[in-house]
Amino acid sequence: MLKLGKKSSVDLLSGDEGWVIFKFSVPIILSYLLQQIYTISDAAICGQTLGVDDIAGVNDVFPILFIFLQFAVGCTAGFSVITSIAAGRGDQARVRRSFAAQLVLGGVLSLALTGVAVLTLKPLLRFIGLSEANPGVWRAAYQYSLVIFLGIFAQLYYNLICSVLRSLGDSTTPLIFLLFSTVLNIGLDLLFILAFRLGVIGAAAATVLAQAVSALLCLLYAFGKYPELHLSGQDFRAELSVYAQHLSQGLPMGLQFSVLAIGIIVMQRALVGFDIGPDGIMAAGNPAQNGFGAANKLNNFLMCPMNALSTAIVSFNAQNYGAGQRQRIRRGFRDATLVSAGFSALISLLVCVFAQPLMRIFVQAGEVEVLAAGVRYLRIEGACYVGIGCLFLLYGFYRAVKRPGMSVVLTVISLGVRVALAYLLAGPVGEIGIWAAIPIGWALADVTGYGYYLLRRAKLLPEE
Repeated sequence: MLKLGKKSSVDLLSGDEGWVIFKFSVPIILSYLLQQIYTISDAAICGQTLGVDDIAGVNDVFPILFIFLQFAVGCTAGFSVITSIAAGRGDQARVRRSFAAQLVLGGVLSLALTGVAVLTLKPLLRFIGLSEANPGVWRAAYQYSLVIFLGIFAQLYYNLICSVLRSLGDSTTPLIFLLFSTVLNIGLDLLFILAFRLGVIGAAAATVLAQAVSALLCLLYAFGKYPELHLSGQDFRAELSVYAQHLSQGLPMGLQFSVLAIGIIVMQRALVGFDIGPDGIMAAGNPAQNGFGAANKLNNFLMCPMNALSTAIVSFNAQNYGAGQRQRIRRGFRDATLVSAGFSALISLLVCVFAQPLMRIFVQAGEVEVLAAGVRYLRIEGACYVGIGCLFLLYGFYRAVKRPGMSVVLTVISLGVRVALAYLLAGPVGEIGIWAAIPIGWALADVTGYGYYLLRRAKLLPEE
């Protein structure tokens, strides 16, 4: 067992499982909430300082950026499982080799993702409906995306280092550096856009630079605070099997995260028909699409506690898996499910009661149809948050016990059912059919995930 002896680290290998997971997850919940505030404040600054075409271009490319950036985030989350298992075994040499392997793989992935993203950028912009015929929006979308893609390395390494720290039981340090990154990004936004008048290029550069500075400072802090992360040249000369082991965990998670992003695009395209009237003319304000977009921002915010519990359960389970404490994993998984259900029930109640005032955060009161569409979506989704809460936990569980493929299977079931039902129900039921397809997909994935766990528990977590 690694005796870290750091105040910011939580001992995941002893103590009441439910309390340990909850205590470890609180800083992660705050980090995820802050990340959403970060995104919202960044969008608000751009909305108040950029021109109409610039704002449209930045908003339109979000799904494309999400695909690539989420792949990077997913890979780093998968890599950290190996570090957690080594930490649970108390093997400092393996922790160092894992960290070194991640630094190398992070560089390779950054180059690969940047290359693919830059080469496919124009076709992807056309795929989401942008055209050079509208030069202002096209220019803004292209320039903003290009700068973000050239800076993929910043987000990848920032998330990589934060994931490594969490794998050692430290969920507080990532929160501190995220707070620093948020403040820095806001300051750089104002400097680059208002003072230097760099427009969308300035907005993107502020994001990349803030993440790069935070990643560097976080790396230096990790080196200084954790002796088990002090690397030597020997740590980088690991066998190919070490790199393969990390890729076997990271690539499926990257794929899973990207598939979820693609699902958002597919759902948005399914809604286009509801904004076209019988005369073939697009309805003013695109109520169905804009209602979904605004409600989805709220969804991302409201799901933070459940998502954070999933991240916490990965480090908890992986460390205990490495330590051979299988019964502790079983109890922790049970307790985490109860905690997630409690969070989900509370948030569901709040959403169902306060859906309309929540929507008004993003939608003006005069946009009646957009507001109504968003409220309908929120209430249907909100009543079923326990489904996504359980699904997040299943993702984390299977990642931690070295079954990342099962996590991908659950994603495919959830997304596949969602997309198929959305198109099947859209005609006879209308847009409500699209909203209802999402929790149905969650439910079927949950049944599959928990069913597989109950049937294969003895093999997944054999008796100690």
